[in-house]
Amino acid sequence: MPTFKLTIAYDGTNYVGWQRQAAGTSIQGLLEQALAELNGGAVAVAGAGRTDAGVHALGQVASFSLQRAIEPGTLVRALNARLPADVRALSADSVAEDFHARFRASRKTYRYRICTADVLNPFERHYAWHVPGTLDVNAMDTAARSLEGRHDFAAFAAAGATIRTTERTVMRSRVTRTKLTVESALRGGDLIAYEITGEGFLRHMVRAIAGTLVEIGRGRRPGEQMREVLSSRDRGRAGPTAPARGLFLVGVEYRDL
Repeated sequence: MPTFKLTIAYDGTNYVGWQRQAAGTSIQGLLEQALAELNGGAVAVAGAGRTDAGVHALGQVASFSLQRAIEPGTLVRALNARLPADVRALSADSVAEDFHARFRASRKTYRYRICTADVLNPFERHYAWHVPGTLDVNAMDTAARSLEGRHDFAAFAAAGATIRTTERTVMRSRVTRTKLTVESALRGGDLIAYEITGEGFLRHMVRAIAGTLVEIGRGRRPGEQMREVLSSRDRGRAGPTAPARGLFLVGVEYRDL
């Protein structure tokens, strides 16, 4: 049974997220349906990250095994012929039988996009959090950098999650700003991106950090408070959970590939 590592991109706007749900269309479900047609039988697909409803991916990774031999390039073309236009297979690689997209991942990178234009371009409405006005990007970046290292991120975890540990290692956590082009903005403003790379993430962790950073950027709390929030392990001390539409899974890395 050949095993594959598949890299895909998708617009998560119209989906319930990566994971199969009792109701609604998921990315995992779409892939399994398309692969079942190619395989002549059911296929179980594992994903590197369980993105929530409305979250997008530039480089999600999935793994699965098939009962029939197929060339990676042919697999990509066959999948794209069966998948909707807002879900695309980018590449496929033959891998060892024991490869698992989630458990073998060494690090993942997420990006959260914030637009500060007075009026948000309607073509950006599904891909950025609209926060009109001025944000102190330097304060946001300093606060973001304080999250680098191994910490307990319970203060940024979704309430009610049942997991073994809330400790995670973050290799990089930065905030940057670029001027919006005429095509991206209707009235001035900046495009602010929060990018974070880590070994793994808690559910809603990146969005909770983004919500806290926006409060710092607005001057509603000092940047130094980020460390206090982190050490408190109290979700109530952090900012709101930012909307799903601004979040992108940028890519997944594997040490032994």
